Amino acid sequence: MYLITVFGNLLIILAISSDSHLHTPMYFFLANLSFVDICFTSTTDPKMLWNIQAQSKVITCASCLTQMYFFILFAGFDDFLLAVMAYDRFVAICHPLHYTVIMKPSYCVLLVLVVWVMSVLNSLLESLTVLLLSFCTAVEISHFFCEINQVVQLACSDTFLNHMVMYFATVLLVGGPLAGILFSYSKIVSSICGISSAQGKYKAFSTCASHLSVVSLFYFTVLGVYLSSAAPQSSHSSAVASVMYTVVTPMLNPFIYSLRNRDIKRALKRIVGVPVM
Repeated sequence: MYLITVFGNLLIILAISSDSHLHTPMYFFLANLSFVDICFTSTTDPKMLWNIQAQSKVITCASCLTQMYFFILFAGFDDFLLAVMAYDRFVAICHPLHYTVIMKPSYCVLLVLVVWVMSVLNSLLESLTVLLLSFCTAVEISHFFCEINQVVQLACSDTFLNHMVMYFATVLLVGGPLAGILFSYSKIVSSICGISSAQGKYKAFSTCASHLSVVSLFYFTVLGVYLSSAAPQSSHSSAVASVMYTVVTPMLNPFIYSLRNRDIKRALKRIVGVPVM
């Protein structure tokens, strides 16, 4: 599954970069999403695979903090980028005549840079607050990676600041982008309902169907993790649920975008040498 995730997302990036017809804002954001998915799954999967192979579950404090930092970084970037992609679809469907003016290359790059900065600052803040905690000489994390909530629960010192930062980050990273996505799609649905022809409605909806599928998969799996963490035997349930958004979701994203997108399928056929009609 890890290899499929890496090669699948690399193929998406290669297809977009090699085909000039795909050098548009939507595919620029998709290429960034594929890159982040590779990085996101690479923060946890290789270490988990090594633990299984070597029958060793030991991780140093420095390695744990490093894994935690990059996990929060790429998870936050993934979340913000999905909101940016929803905004792109909103402009394309609701303001088609102004699309090229609004979503110009420099503006798209600026959006991605802002997402990077916000993700880095959030990850840095959450990781630094963990450094302020005191731990015993040896602790056991009931998870397959250094998930921040599990690590904070094992601290011997006061964790009030950490919980406040985590709650604030949850509202910012989950609530903010989710509100933006819901607003964008409410406007999109309203605009699609105003289209008179059935073919026009189908064409408009098909341009955002893949993104909507990825958003639903991402948020439902994250929601499943938080619901499972509140249940009895929460550590085991949370670990199992976490596999969905750390392993399964990044693996499925390339299939969702390639199977439903003619332009991506055409570019992939060119890469593997299949004649394109």
